[in-house]
Amino acid sequence: MIRRHYRHMADINVTNLVDVVLVLLIIFMITAPMLQSGIDVNLPKTKAATYDQLGEGIVLTIDKKGGVFVNDIWVRLPDFEKKLDEVMKSKNTSSVYIRADSSVVYGEVVSVIGRLRKIGVEYLGLVTAPVEDKPARRK
Repeated sequence: MIRRHYRHMADINVTNLVDVVLVLLIIFMITAPMLQSGIDVNLPKTKAATYDQLGEGIVLTIDKKGGVFVNDIWVRLPDFEKKLDEVMKSKNTSSVYIRADSSVVYGEVVSVIGRLRKIGVEYLGLVTAPVEDKPARRK
């Protein structure tokens, strides 16, 4: 009877691990933009300083039909304060970012801002889109 002695292999093959990590990276790169918001809003454009990322807070969206969404969940306009207060308490934040369609009447946005201040929103941000610079024409 022949006995074989096997030595322990000290090298680790990481090729499979790298393959899995790269596949996951590609999946997350594709799905991350889809998670931003599912509501189609034509944001007003401005040259003002903008931030690439929204901070921690709640996103309140007003679409072109006047519908109000709290974190992508539709709420009736008279009831949005109650829903927003619940979400603020659950997330332990007092920051709200308003994404309003550029075709929404200015008075409606101001009315919503007034109601937000009434329920105790301390930090309020307005989300805009950057202005796309057009290349200069040659004469």
